[in-house]
Amino acid sequence: MSNKNAERIDILAGLIERYQETYYSGEGEITDEEFDLLWDELKNLSPEHPVLSRVGKDSIDGFQKVRHIIPMGSQEKAAVPEDFVAWASKIKPESFIVQYKMDGASLELQYENGKLKAAVTRGDGIIGDNITANALRMTGIVQGITGNFSGGVRGEVIMTHDVWREKYSDKANCRNAANGIMRRKDGSGCEDLIIICYDAAAAGDDSFFINEIKKIEWLKKQGFRVSETQVFTDPEKVIKYRQEISAKRKNLNFDIDGLVVKDINTDMTDLRRAKPERQIAFKFEPEIAYSILKDIEWSETGTTYTPIGILEPVRLAGTTVQRANLNNPGMIRNMGLKIGSAVRVVKRGEIIPKIEGLAPDGILAENDKKEIVFPDRCGCCSTVLIDTDTRLYCPNPACPKISLHRLEKWISILDIRELGEKLLKQLFDTGRVKSIPDLYSLTEDEVSKLDRMGELSAAKVIRHINTKRQLPLAAFVAGFNLDGVGELIMEKVVSSGYDTLEKLRSAKLEDLLNIHGLGEITAAIISEGIKDTAAEMDKVLSTGIISILPPPNAEEIPLKGLSFCITGELKSMKRNKAEEKIKSLGGSVRSAVAKDLSFLVSNDSSSGSSKNKKALELGIKIIDEKAFLTLINCKNTAQKDKSVQGDLFA
Repeated sequence: MSNKNAERIDILAGLIERYQETYYSGEGEITDEEFDLLWDELKNLSPEHPVLSRVGKDSIDGFQKVRHIIPMGSQEKAAVPEDFVAWASKIKPESFIVQYKMDGASLELQYENGKLKAAVTRGDGIIGDNITANALRMTGIVQGITGNFSGGVRGEVIMTHDVWREKYSDKANCRNAANGIMRRKDGSGCEDLIIICYDAAAAGDDSFFINEIKKIEWLKKQGFRVSETQVFTDPEKVIKYRQEISAKRKNLNFDIDGLVVKDINTDMTDLRRAKPERQIAFKFEPEIAYSILKDIEWSETGTTYTPIGILEPVRLAGTTVQRANLNNPGMIRNMGLKIGSAVRVVKRGEIIPKIEGLAPDGILAENDKKEIVFPDRCGCCSTVLIDTDTRLYCPNPACPKISLHRLEKWISILDIRELGEKLLKQLFDTGRVKSIPDLYSLTEDEVSKLDRMGELSAAKVIRHINTKRQLPLAAFVAGFNLDGVGELIMEKVVSSGYDTLEKLRSAKLEDLLNIHGLGEITAAIISEGIKDTAAEMDKVLSTGIISILPPPNAEEIPLKGLSFCITGELKSMKRNKAEEKIKSLGGSVRSAVAKDLSFLVSNDSSSGSSKNKKALELGIKIIDEKAFLTLINCKNTAQKDKSVQGDLFA
């Protein structure tokens, strides 16, 4: 073993011991995901390290010490499907029992001749603290069991999110709050805790429970609250179920951090091991990861320069991540971020990962660090950039890239596919088209003389440019590319009451700042952009080719608040027509699947496309074309008229 590895092993072991102590005392310093990273790295470097076999201690002076009926050891873990499949192949059970892995504090309830004798904390896995008086105040405790049962019942003490928000938000999370409260000497607050049970063992009778399903049925019959339980025969179905629950867990009122998967047949010999072999904790894909920042790239959107972190490849929420957003220069400064820093990367259902902060000490071995260099001049017009901390941008309103980006955005909004990027660039470079109104004075003769264009192609381009269109206000304004402000943001503004161009022009900055979810920078960009592009907008509207749809009545917007992503071909209409219809009915169109999407429209929901897979992972409703047509032809709002729309919202 190299000296470097030996040094890292010692560091990891020390960190694990430290964080384990605070974890079991109810004042955890780091998250479960952060702790798992340290644990997995140590296991990889030194699989037999003694720290990995310890459970941790929660003993508190003043509580009686009690030995467990069955040792409360640690579980083997699978962080990715490949690890789970390897475990399943080794164990080869006839079927799997799968339960939620509750994220709380472990407790063993001990019974003698059917009566509760003691409630014992996990302790060191062999001996724990007797907190019976506190446990009796918790919801879910059963004091008497039928049949003179003697043995132990295992459960997890949890706190719901509602209770945590109302009473204990000063604690880092529900688990920390539950850990601390259950050990209070006076028992105060224990009435806010719930115990969920998942296992049991009869003292001196290994055949009392023949399988895990019978065990769960017995627990329910005795009046215990039990963990959500499913049975599967195929490892792949367990993996799919894990994806489904991972997507839904944000809607639960309590914390879970994975699934516990067991052989359906009860094996008491295995259960007594310090680390049972016939069960495994199948953890969720992390929404937090840690990596080393290798470099910074500066993305140019309109006039704004946005830092993008280039990372050492890291696995995050089921994908390999190498790039992550940093928002603005101030974020870099506030973090003290440098090239070579260990960083905390989050996804949390977002499409693009984000660097949220520096990693906790010791999570990763950092490289040599160097300062991040900020660009100081515009790469297009050489104007000195302005750095306001929250934004780095080119202040030159005549910067050529602004005009070209605006033209590209307008063509995209109108979906004029015949006017491609290369053709538009030719028109821009010759100086013939410098602004959006210039498009509407183009002639067939001018276009036909351009490279690789003929009369027929030119006629087609001009015909599509001059096709009359009515645009929703949000799409019209977004087409002018106000420094990257898109349709979704403008839809939010329009739905807040600024539903005509006149109202938008008369809106003051402080008015826009009152719109929920609209930040100061974005509000300022919209306010200034509406003024700067007023003459250009009026010229476009004066052509009579483009007009703005009037604000719809409530009856005319049945899809308000709903968002759609269409994948694959539709039979009844072209995709762009379907998207226009959605927008005309108050809905919004997305190009990708994200956690807040209402519907994915697909005529082949069983395909292995990335959008279908993502929708399944996030629990997003997938509807076919027939159901989609039902929605867009419904006269009432989708939320109000479920009778018309069957089970679309089931």
